[in-house]
Amino acid sequence: MAHSATVMGAADLQMRGEPMTGCSVGIMAYNEEANVEAAIRSILGQPVRTTRIQELIVVASGCEDGTCEIVRALTRDDDRIRLVEQTKREGKAAAINLFLASARGAMLLMASADLVVKEGTVDALLRHFEDPTVGMVGGHPTPVNSEETFLGHSVHLQWRLHDRIAREAPKLGEIVAFRNVVPRIPIDTAVDEISIQALITQLGYRLIYEPEAVVYNRGPATVPDLLRQRRRIYAGHLQIRRRQGYSASTMDTRRVAKAMLAAGAFRTPKAATFSIGAVGLEAVARALGRCDVVRGGSQHVWAVSATTKRGIADGANAHDRQTVAVFHIIDFHRHELELGLQAGRQLARLVVEHVRCELGPEALVSLQRGGTVVALLPGGRDTAEQTVCDVVRAFEGAVVPVNHRAVFANVTLACGLLEFTHDGPPVAMSVPLRAVAIDPVPIPPANLETAA
Repeated sequence: MAHSATVMGAADLQMRGEPMTGCSVGIMAYNEEANVEAAIRSILGQPVRTTRIQELIVVASGCEDGTCEIVRALTRDDDRIRLVEQTKREGKAAAINLFLASARGAMLLMASADLVVKEGTVDALLRHFEDPTVGMVGGHPTPVNSEETFLGHSVHLQWRLHDRIAREAPKLGEIVAFRNVVPRIPIDTAVDEISIQALITQLGYRLIYEPEAVVYNRGPATVPDLLRQRRRIYAGHLQIRRRQGYSASTMDTRRVAKAMLAAGAFRTPKAATFSIGAVGLEAVARALGRCDVVRGGSQHVWAVSATTKRGIADGANAHDRQTVAVFHIIDFHRHELELGLQAGRQLARLVVEHVRCELGPEALVSLQRGGTVVALLPGGRDTAEQTVCDVVRAFEGAVVPVNHRAVFANVTLACGLLEFTHDGPPVAMSVPLRAVAIDPVPIPPANLETAA
């Protein structure tokens, strides 16, 4: 399809005096038959309250698989979908420039074809444009890789650091929304979102990072794929800094180091080992990326990482589950009889605070009657079971002072798990975890006041 002959762009509308309204969505695709339909449906199926999605443009760049056929079939079901084809693959920036020239919306939203967008994400991004000072908003990428492997840990660590840094100094990527004020981006950029981010800030607009706007992706599953990806991205950041005078917040090594400590990258021996390995790989990738820039190598048309394209929708569905962990203080009523009601309640509150601390800020923890503690955890049962086992182990040998009178409780804690989807009944149930007895351990009275 010849773009210039078939599509009226934003500049044409402005010249004719027609106002731009709504939101145009752009998906850049190269051989994305495995994911493009799920990406399109996850966007167009979203409820949007602040504006409307008036069009979704798929720019297919030299696709050799069934991507174009899938999109054409979808256009018959939804007239908002349009397909723009490039006969030759010229890089993602060239595809984005086609989208920028084609889009007719006042706001533009760009997402990769290998993403699945969580419900509510589009509205969470677009609502920020009610503030006229906001120029660009980015979402919260969440990988579906398993964290149990070294590469899975590396990918999760990367995006966890991105999240922490972006909350302080917005660094936007994977899915972005911005005002239709960018005519085009450099054709040879390898980091398109940062190039747009630089232009938006130079126009005087503010950047916003929206952690509630979640998109699911899959990170590389082999070391060569990870090195190629990180090498390209770092080289692209260096080019943006040199050409546009803009540096992404993730380029600040001190900020990254601070975020690593805050993210608990070294909380266990296994995590520390994996994190040190991830830092080593990143250092190698950055060194190679710097060499590419010095040699003047081009990174804007890159080799596709096949391992990032597999099972994203399935992984997103699994990630979108929640698990309920139910902790119970066995013989809690006996504790109340022996210690008194007030001391029993204090004991339960101490257990709750300990559980909340161990599970982290993403868990919702509440105290129920009878010494029962309920925790709502993100993710499926397998991940939650390991987390809960860690919590139970953390109680082993712990001190549980009940009050200032040096009264200690001999607590037995048990736990069971239920897994839920967001909109349905339990889909799996785990066996109860083993009970753990916490024997009283005397501590000096000077420490009791602090502990209590």
